[in-house]
Amino acid sequence: MTPASPTDVTSPRGPAHAHGRAHSHAHGHAHGGAVAPAPRRTRVVIACLVLPAIVATALGLWMLWPSAGDVPDRVPVVVDGSAFVHVTVAGPPGEDGSGELTVPIELPDGGTSRMQVDPRFEFETGDGLVALLIADLQGEVAAPYVFMEHQRELPLALLAAAYVLVVLLVARWRGLAAIAGLGVAFAVFLGFTFPALLAGENAMAVALVTSSAVMLAVLYLAHGLTTRTSVALLGTLAGLALTAAIGTWATAASNITGATSETAQMLPSMAAGVDLRGIALCGLVLAGMGVLNDVTITQASAVWELRALAPLASRRALFARAMRIGRDHIASTVYTIAFAYVGAALPLLLTVWLLDQSPVMALTSGEIAEEIVRTLVGSIGLVLAIPITTAIAAVVVPGPAAEPAGAAVEPAEPVASVEPPATAVAPEPR
Repeated sequence: MTPASPTDVTSPRGPAHAHGRAHSHAHGHAHGGAVAPAPRRTRVVIACLVLPAIVATALGLWMLWPSAGDVPDRVPVVVDGSAFVHVTVAGPPGEDGSGELTVPIELPDGGTSRMQVDPRFEFETGDGLVALLIADLQGEVAAPYVFMEHQRELPLALLAAAYVLVVLLVARWRGLAAIAGLGVAFAVFLGFTFPALLAGENAMAVALVTSSAVMLAVLYLAHGLTTRTSVALLGTLAGLALTAAIGTWATAASNITGATSETAQMLPSMAAGVDLRGIALCGLVLAGMGVLNDVTITQASAVWELRALAPLASRRALFARAMRIGRDHIASTVYTIAFAYVGAALPLLLTVWLLDQSPVMALTSGEIAEEIVRTLVGSIGLVLAIPITTAIAAVVVPGPAAEPAGAAVEPAEPVASVEPPATAVAPEPR
C-alpha cells in the first residue's frame, strides 16, 4: 500500500479532500509552508530545561578542569641530540658495508647521506620521508638516519581543504558554522578532556561534561538558537545519559578493562593516575555523540517540516509520521555503526579469522568484546533517543492551525476534528 502524503493526516475523507483543504489553507494564509514560532510559554519551558544543562556543564568544566601540576609531563620522543628530519629519497636502496639495507637521501640543506630501512618497505626516488637522526651514530656510521614515517602533510592538507570547500559549496553558511562547531569540539578535547583523563579525574563525569559542552557548541552553531535546535539538544542529552548508564553496567558486567591494546597498556607507565576502564567507558560515550546528534536533529526537523506540510494535523499524527522516518533512520544507522567498526578494525578481524578457535571465543576476546559493547551500547542509546526526541518535538511544535472560514472544499460540511480517525493514517507497508 502506498503511504499517504503528510497532508492526508488532516482529512478523514481521503487524499483528494485533504489536498483541497491544504491548498485552500495555503492560499488563505499565504505562509508558504512556514511554521509559526513556538508560543512564548513553550519557549520559556524549553529554556528552563536547557539552562540547567548549560549551568551543570559550566560547573562540571570548572570542577573537573585539572591544574597544570596534575597533568603528567609530556614524554620526549627523541633523546637530546637526535631529531626528526624531512628527507627525500635520492636513489634505489642498496646494502652498505655491514650488510644493512640503506637508501641514499637528500637532506633539507642540500647535503646527502644514507638512511637505514626495513626490507619490508619499498621506496621510490623522490619520496618524501621523515627520518630520525640518531646522535650516537652521527659521524660513526655511513647511515646515521633511520626511517620513521612518510611525509603526509601536503596530501592531508589538500584533502582537508577539499572537504571544507565541498561543505561550503553545498551547505554554505550553515556548513561554515558546522566546521566552526567541529573546531570548538576539538578545542574541548585537547584543552579539557585529554588533560582531565590523564590527571585521573572521574572518567564518566569527564565524558558527560565533554559531551554536553560539545553538543551545546555544535548544535547551536550549526543550526541556530531555535526551539527546534533546543529540542534536538534535549533528545541528545537524554540519549547520552542513557548511553552512559547502560555503558556503566555493560563494561562492569563484561569485565571490559580497557587494556586490550598495546597503546592502552603503555598509558599507565606515562600517566600513573589514568583509569583504563574509565577511559574505555568515556570513549564509549564520546563515540555515540556524533550519531546521536545526527538522528536527533533529523527527528526534530522532520516534525517541524511535517507541521509545515500538514498545519491541521494533530500532535499524535505528527508523532506517528515522524516515527516512520525515525524507524528508517534506526535501520540504516544500526548497520552503519557496525560497518564502520568492520572497516576500522579490519586487520584485527582478519587476524582473528585466521586463528583456529570457535566464533564464540573470538567474539568474546578482550579487544573485540570491547568494540561489541561500544557498538551495542551506542546503538541502544541511539534507538531510545529517537522516540524521546520525536515526542518532545511533537509536544513543542506549534499546535494544529485553526481552519479559516470558507476554506473547506464542501461549504455545507462542518469542520472536521483535527484528530484524525484511525483509518486516516495509512498502515506502514510491510
